[in-house]
Amino acid sequence: MQLQGKVAVITGAAQGLGKATAVAMAKEGADTVVCDIQEDLLHEVAEEIEALGRRCLPVRCDVSSSREVTQLFERAVQEFGTVHILVNNAARVPINAAETERRNKHYAYVTTPVPRSSLGITSSLEDEDWLKWWDVNVHGVFYCTREALKFMEPQKYGKIVNITSIAGVSAASTHSPGYSASKAAVASLTKTVGFDVAGSNIYVNAIACGAVLTPALEEVLGVLSDEQKASIYQMIPLGRIGKPEEYASLAVYLAGDTHYLVGQVLNANGGIVI
Repeated sequence: MQLQGKVAVITGAAQGLGKATAVAMAKEGADTVVCDIQEDLLHEVAEEIEALGRRCLPVRCDVSSSREVTQLFERAVQEFGTVHILVNNAARVPINAAETERRNKHYAYVTTPVPRSSLGITSSLEDEDWLKWWDVNVHGVFYCTREALKFMEPQKYGKIVNITSIAGVSAASTHSPGYSASKAAVASLTKTVGFDVAGSNIYVNAIACGAVLTPALEEVLGVLSDEQKASIYQMIPLGRIGKPEEYASLAVYLAGDTHYLVGQVLNANGGIVI
């Protein structure tokens, strides 16, 4: 019960990695505040956590709105008194039809013998393809971090875990330059904020996730042929996609008090990036 007595805020917690992280932290003793825009699923998560004997406050919140984020933390503090842990998990991911087509083009390029040429991805993007990634993936992380620090700095204690991606530290997501750039921004923000607040006993770190077997990814895999899926698995040294619970265990570790990590971006990806 390494998080006994702690209060954790987890964004994007209605399903997938966010839900797995909230449940994992509750199992380690934390009371949780779970937020998402999918309110119906959010209440199911809260019920699951409460069944573990922990308190849970579900809050509908669009993290791209600084006003809603402020209200989220106000409610968290009203309910629990303070905040000790923040997991910035909420994010947009590239799953629409155009992004899937570009992804398949990229994967074919790196997994089959085809002539070398420009993929033409970046030059074909519209402004919307670029701009849509920043509101949730970057601004949301900043808004939540800023609000959490208003409570963590005075109490001289806090743990912030940012969920970024191998897309931000490699060319693994060439099919989506905007997504990659937004996740690189989170990695950089982790380092600068980590340095900024370490003197107040606040640890800021990030997990650069590889593929996570979330409902969104299952949707992507569902339209691929067996051959295409085999090509994807071939690119992963472990030969499989990571489970949400595996990533959540690392988030729990970073939220605990048994490490010496500050401003680090940990590559948890089955060996794709070593």
